[in-house]
Amino acid sequence: MRDDEVPQEGNATLGGQRKAVYARAADGRLHLVSSAGWEVEEIVTRQAVDEFQKLAEAARQRVLAGESSALEFHMYRMRMDLPLLAQATGLWQWRVRRHLRPAVFARLSAGLRCRYAEALGMAPEQLERLP
Repeated sequence: MRDDEVPQEGNATLGGQRKAVYARAADGRLHLVSSAGWEVEEIVTRQAVDEFQKLAEAARQRVLAGESSALEFHMYRMRMDLPLLAQATGLWQWRVRRHLRPAVFARLSAGLRCRYAEALGMAPEQLERLP
């Protein structure tokens, strides 16, 4: 897209911030241009956030029923899925999936709990309980 085609409609999910996008200048070279976002982007972002909220609520119910560990709830609450959490912690996906079971999570070492807490941006002791 050219400089004059960069969307400036606004996007409430950006919280008033602007973002950088690449555009083609008159001389044909790419450079960064500030954008306020656009409506389509906002709609898609809201749908994704709503989906993560639904997943987090379903995970909360499984945690309260004793079917899953609090790690699953926190993963969805922080808008992560299994592959992203595995990548952020440096663990294999099958290990993260295994740690979503309450009995396995209860036996995790302090080091692994710290890795999860750091990836989720919270204190290790918060990881064990629901807010």
